Amino acid sequence: MGDVSAEQEDQPLTLSFDEAQRAVLVDFTPQPGAAAVTEEGLRATLAEHGWGAFRISAEALAALLAACSAGTAVASLRIAEAVDATFSVALSENQMLAHLSLVPAEGGAAVSRDAVLAALTELGVQSGVDQTALTEALAAGVADHMVIARGLAPEHGADGRLEPCQTQPRTRSPKVSESGQVDYRDLGDLLVVHPGDALMRRIPPTAGTPGRTLTGAIVPAQPGKVVVFGADLPGTKRSAEDPDLLVAAITGQPVLRHDGMIVEPVLVIESVSMTSGNIRFEGSVKIKGDVESGMTVSATGDIEVGGVAELATLDAGGSVVVRGGIIGALGRKDGKSSGAPITRAAVSVETGYAQNAHIEAGDCIVIEDAAIQCELVAANHIVVGRKKRGCLVGGRHQATLSLTAKEVGSPQRLTTQIELGINPAMHKQMLELAKSRDAKETQLLEVSKLLALARQHPGRLPDATVTKARQTAAAIAAAIAELREQYEEINRKVALSLGARVIATQKIYESVEVHLAGHRFRVPREYGACAVGLDREGQLGLLAPDEPALD
Repeated sequence: MGDVSAEQEDQPLTLSFDEAQRAVLVDFTPQPGAAAVTEEGLRATLAEHGWGAFRISAEALAALLAACSAGTAVASLRIAEAVDATFSVALSENQMLAHLSLVPAEGGAAVSRDAVLAALTELGVQSGVDQTALTEALAAGVADHMVIARGLAPEHGADGRLEPCQTQPRTRSPKVSESGQVDYRDLGDLLVVHPGDALMRRIPPTAGTPGRTLTGAIVPAQPGKVVVFGADLPGTKRSAEDPDLLVAAITGQPVLRHDGMIVEPVLVIESVSMTSGNIRFEGSVKIKGDVESGMTVSATGDIEVGGVAELATLDAGGSVVVRGGIIGALGRKDGKSSGAPITRAAVSVETGYAQNAHIEAGDCIVIEDAAIQCELVAANHIVVGRKKRGCLVGGRHQATLSLTAKEVGSPQRLTTQIELGINPAMHKQMLELAKSRDAKETQLLEVSKLLALARQHPGRLPDATVTKARQTAAAIAAAIAELREQYEEINRKVALSLGARVIATQKIYESVEVHLAGHRFRVPREYGACAVGLDREGQLGLLAPDEPALD
């Protein structure tokens, strides 16, 4: 045993280190008039001799201080000891992670890297040790459930997908941003495909890459989900050489759908007049010239007019594009009669200008130049003037989310009436969508019972019946998903409608009248760029163009 003596003034304490016990022993001999022994003094003495990090026994310290206070001698009292660092390594339940818990040394030896690695090997760890994390933990000398090894996680397979082969297919679902704004893009010329042209490729799912636990066990990867073409895709067929390739079966316009692509026939004619007669077509119609007075063009797809549609009716299941302008009969003697000219589109209407025209759109109406004494009804937005004058003068207009024009109204104080927000038809549509969805879900449940029976009793049902049931289930599921999307879209519009705006980017005139959420506001005089909408208190009035919508 090596002795190292340390004395306080007039109060000798002898400290010694016992190699066998790896402990510091203290001896105390009472001395009359000596200074009192304190804990601070004892700790300082231990630190001076390199034992400051040792673990001090609380019981021994209390006994020493009590003896010193009472003047009682103490011999070879074990006051502190060197304690080595300890550690434990544990594997997670799935054996994908190894955790290290490390208790720091108190004057003793630190944990070595070799000791930790040996413990991991004993647990069966074959690979995946994070050497950087282990180094950091050992350097810190302390760790609490720290990850020092990771298994190789499996890479799950990618889902199958439907990838269009055509670069410019039309879509019946306009893109709407989170703020409710629509991407008003130039529709361009109609894209036409011919029989045999590739439309869409079905990309199969991938199997994924299996992983491996720390102990070497294989972790299987989850394969991606299979995607299939819809059961009803008119104008298309599967390629005879490649069942994953959808090709055109007819000449027409490709239209993108969530479950594939369809081809709508395209009719191209020079003009619509008494010579051609009215046009009613199952597909899209492209008219190079004008649609003359009194004529009607009806199409299940898009209608594109290269010239002017004057006193004519255009009715499209898709979008309507009139490169020239639309001239209607509002204000004329026959303007309110049945059969009066109307332009109606299930998606959007885009035209150069509009005068005395009644225009309806299931999404948006875009007028490049001016709209004079018109009736514009859009389910989402009305925009007048993207590149040209942008004047909205007179008439009655309705939009759920916004009406934007460079100038709203006119210096002549013509009454311009604008109604924003939800109309009763949208609430009715939500109820109808919910009813249709419930009916489809009931149908799917019945078909699912049939398929379950086929799985439980193989061979009991004919293969043709099972195949048809699967196709029917897929078609019903797709229909339910589409109904849900439509319902959620309308529900989102209901929330957005409180933030509806009339936006004049340059000027708004007196006699413009705005209705929203049961409120009415009439512009009292001419203003520069501004907006009309609900403020934070729910009052309808003038706002700054960029003022945030009502919460």
